[in-house]
Amino acid sequence: MSRIRRALVSVSDPTGLDRLARALHGHGIEIVASAGTGARVEAAGVPWTPLDEVTGAPEMLGGRVKTLHPAIHGGILARRDVPEDLERLAELGIAEIGLVVVNLYPFRETIAQPGVTDAEAIEKIDVGGPAMIRAAAKNHRAVAVVTDPRRYPEVIAELAETGGSVSEATRRRLAAEAFALTAGYDAAIAAWFAGQVALPDGIVIDLAKERDLPYGENPHQAAAYYVDRTQPRHLLTGVIQHGGKELSYNNLADLAAAHAIAAEFDRPACAIVKHQNPCGAAIGRDIGEAWARALAGDPISAFGGVVALNRPVDAALAAELAEQFLEVLIAPGFEPGALEALSVRASTRLLEDADPARRGPARHLRPVPGGMLVQEPDRADEPQEAMRVVTAAQPDAREWEDLLFAWRVCRHVSSNAIVIARDGATLGIGAGQMSRVDAVRIAVEKTPPDKRPGAVLASDAFFPFPDGPELALEAGITALIQPGGAKRDDEVTAAVDAAGRAMAHVGRRHFRH
Repeated sequence: MSRIRRALVSVSDPTGLDRLARALHGHGIEIVASAGTGARVEAAGVPWTPLDEVTGAPEMLGGRVKTLHPAIHGGILARRDVPEDLERLAELGIAEIGLVVVNLYPFRETIAQPGVTDAEAIEKIDVGGPAMIRAAAKNHRAVAVVTDPRRYPEVIAELAETGGSVSEATRRRLAAEAFALTAGYDAAIAAWFAGQVALPDGIVIDLAKERDLPYGENPHQAAAYYVDRTQPRHLLTGVIQHGGKELSYNNLADLAAAHAIAAEFDRPACAIVKHQNPCGAAIGRDIGEAWARALAGDPISAFGGVVALNRPVDAALAAELAEQFLEVLIAPGFEPGALEALSVRASTRLLEDADPARRGPARHLRPVPGGMLVQEPDRADEPQEAMRVVTAAQPDAREWEDLLFAWRVCRHVSSNAIVIARDGATLGIGAGQMSRVDAVRIAVEKTPPDKRPGAVLASDAFFPFPDGPELALEAGITALIQPGGAKRDDEVTAAVDAAGRAMAHVGRRHFRH
């Protein structure tokens, strides 16, 4: 390991800089810095060398050009084991740079601000920073590159242990982080330039590990949760965990599904999810009623479920929730006494969603061997006036409300999907079946016999034959909603007409595989 004699420091995030600067100075390492960084170094009581003294050229173009100079990049990129490189440095009077400490202009943070202009965003595209980072990472056999203030303590400790050096293993690890940083930074910029193009010619995904997970879908699978840094918000943005075990892979998958359903409704709503499918969903006059009615939809399946509420939890509701074994409970808040009441379930993960606005992915991606299937999210929210009643019988006001409720829940159910509902609550759900008639059969069987008469049914795709609707009509279903568009639509409609029931066509399906 070679002792570091000169460090280049140029940061936009001053976190921990004072301590790092004092440590470098303590090892006799000269600090070369840009004007803004140098002022912070000086405030820490540490001497520094201005960049323009090294380059012989002033910063120009409003700071756009300051480190793009042979005196900087030569000192970083020179190969210490190539005599010709060192001879050239000596000829030009360029000193070696053994440590580069750089973080980038806050581009992501800038574009996340409401009302930011193109000009403001473009000025936060760093040019010199990525160039120095990549140069140092490329030459990591001789140069250490530090891009994250969280690494400062490790570097300081290693400098102290070695007397001013950084090991090859550390330099290689820091280089990997550096290349990941610049790749992600470019991904964010590319995504911003692509704007609203859902399926551009190229997609670069910037995933950063948010946390390790205990395991994947099964205990023998390693797993972690990564966030897409090209997006302003993710599943756990603003989420505070108040208690319970560590979140697992399956918890997060179910949490995403439950949150999406609860966020569908302006009225107090509850969604209970198992294996990414709702086993109960309901709206109510208040959140307590919504919970009770969602639970009643399938109390057996709700055991060990993930529950999402779109209203805060009070102490009375918390006491009711504590009677049920739940893996995860997420709500916009917990009123006084609620967390105490829920603490009897020590394993339940209690999540407060301080940022409850609806969130969803910019696009859906599914890996296949050697590639990725990419599609726009299914964000359709069809208005009632766009739906067409195809039967002689018309749904009454209550049936229309239930049809619209069931339709909104149905698009969150795995295909083939059937949802039976009444009075703003699910009664039976048939999910993920290869046969649509089997999905109807399961939904009917899940619905208590005394609640079938007067209930409505939603199907995520068209009925290819009359057998599915006939099974529902025999059970007492009074109105159906489906996309329509099958070759045998007339036969299906005739079967519903023969029973004197109502059916609406939406004109759009909602497969979810």
